[in-house]
Amino acid sequence: MTLALHSTQHDPVQQARMAPLPRLMIGPVIRAALAEDLGLAGDLTSMTVVPADHRSIVTAQTRQHGVIAGLDAAELAFALVDPACVFTPHVRDGDRVAPGDRIATIEGPSRSLLTAERTALNILCHLSGIASVTARIADAISGTRARVACTRKTTPGLRALEKYAVRAGGGVNHRFSLADAVLIKDNHVAITGSIREAITRARAGVGHMVKIEVEVDNLDQLREAMATGVDVVLLDNMSPETLHEAVTIVAGRAVTEASGNITPETAARIAASGVDLISVGWITHSAPVLDIGLDFVSVA
Repeated sequence: MTLALHSTQHDPVQQARMAPLPRLMIGPVIRAALAEDLGLAGDLTSMTVVPADHRSIVTAQTRQHGVIAGLDAAELAFALVDPACVFTPHVRDGDRVAPGDRIATIEGPSRSLLTAERTALNILCHLSGIASVTARIADAISGTRARVACTRKTTPGLRALEKYAVRAGGGVNHRFSLADAVLIKDNHVAITGSIREAITRARAGVGHMVKIEVEVDNLDQLREAMATGVDVVLLDNMSPETLHEAVTIVAGRAVTEASGNITPETAARIAASGVDLISVGWITHSAPVLDIGLDFVSVA
């Protein structure tokens, strides 16, 4: 499947989702990645092979269809290595690209460009990969009420950036942490004894601003949850036919979320059941990178 080109420039909803992350949030991630790569002696190859006064112009170009995310993080990698590096983006996060598209031009000291290259590309390719697979599912369910959402199955230390990439691909975010909302899953129910008891305890233990979601595996559990009262129901590993029944039972009294073994190929049938959300863990924990290369253009 290829992704048609588009821009978020005239889409106010997508532009709001794509508000850039504060540099304060991106900085620690990029600093840690650079420190890991530089080790205790710096970039030995560039320092010994490239003259200190040499300057270059390079471009970042895509080699696949996809959606871009992470330009600010890539720019910061070059800036932290050397403020003399000038990063000029040619697309925005959330834009769709085709093979050969130029997404950024970077000019500066050649040693610095080479030193920052891998860290910049690592994060840019990873986040763009997340945005790209999210877009495939978002495209598959276009025209339905459903939206694709990520989960907490993220890379440690990269959650904010990975969830940002999901938004770049047209998805929405689930919980950012355990403190965001109550999500009662099967082990919580097993320990407390019943869905009703788990919901009752949760309702008594949190404030009025905290939403409560419960995971159910079958329609009997769903009926128990609805009889007790919840804000969201997580319909786990149900067939499209069962999901349709579940949506009928809920009848708009709670948000419905489908989860479990969802792919771009199965998403349309699941969305057609009428659910509000489709949550997919692999779009963050197993998304393939988008292939982006950095190519030398000329001496600056």
